[in-house]
Amino acid sequence: MSLEQLLAWIPPGSPDETLARQVNFEQLPAHVAIIMDGNGRWAAQRHLPRVEGHRAGIESVRDVVESSARLGIDVLTLYAFSIENWKRPRAEVSMLMTLLKRYLRLELSTLLKHNIRFHVIGRKDELSPDVLNELEIGIRQTEHNSGMLFNIALNYGGRAEIVEAARRAIASGIPADELDERRFGDLLYTAGQPDPDLLIRTSGEMRVSNFLLWQIAYSEIWVTETLWPDFRRRHLLEAVLAYQKRDRRYGGIKPSPVALGAK
Repeated sequence: MSLEQLLAWIPPGSPDETLARQVNFEQLPAHVAIIMDGNGRWAAQRHLPRVEGHRAGIESVRDVVESSARLGIDVLTLYAFSIENWKRPRAEVSMLMTLLKRYLRLELSTLLKHNIRFHVIGRKDELSPDVLNELEIGIRQTEHNSGMLFNIALNYGGRAEIVEAARRAIASGIPADELDERRFGDLLYTAGQPDPDLLIRTSGEMRVSNFLLWQIAYSEIWVTETLWPDFRRRHLLEAVLAYQKRDRRYGGIKPSPVALGAK
């Protein structure tokens, strides 16, 4: 993706155009992960049922997925439904699954148009057959696409993922002295994918909520007060620009000018 291609999609003179012109396309995060939070609060502020917040959040998913693909992000992971979310009222869970199926049906053509490959991470086998069927259609129809990889974390938990990876390591007979971080990473749901460079959390909450616990070890974290249903392309661009201003050290210490021999 180039600036010209991105600007062709953005209304001239808009705030988004100003932000887009500041993006360094040579330093884009390869993998962006997002904790989508605030649907319930968004609905409560408008005196609406919680389900209306989830319904409004679908528009944000649509905008962010397309914006990420047009921007040139390699991998986008959205935290859609955690293992803990099963504790919510049954009616709310049912509606969330209905909205997920509807999104997949309506957006499949958009995923194909933008060369996006769809993937699911989490305990898929615990989902209902109708949901699994929609997921498999999306995965199968987009499996040959070569553009952005779009992960939906569904029935997902970071701790559970690590435990399952440990069990796979034991079952495969990998000797303990041969199990290093690289081999362990190959046993995770995200095997073969780069770890997230940028983790975005909406609604202002300062926690990672059991999301990609292994993978976000060195991720840059960007938190916005914006509730998920209000999150749009502008906010994604703001997050990318903030990321590009960070000094990523991966636990090391940046050499001082004196150490480098500067005068």
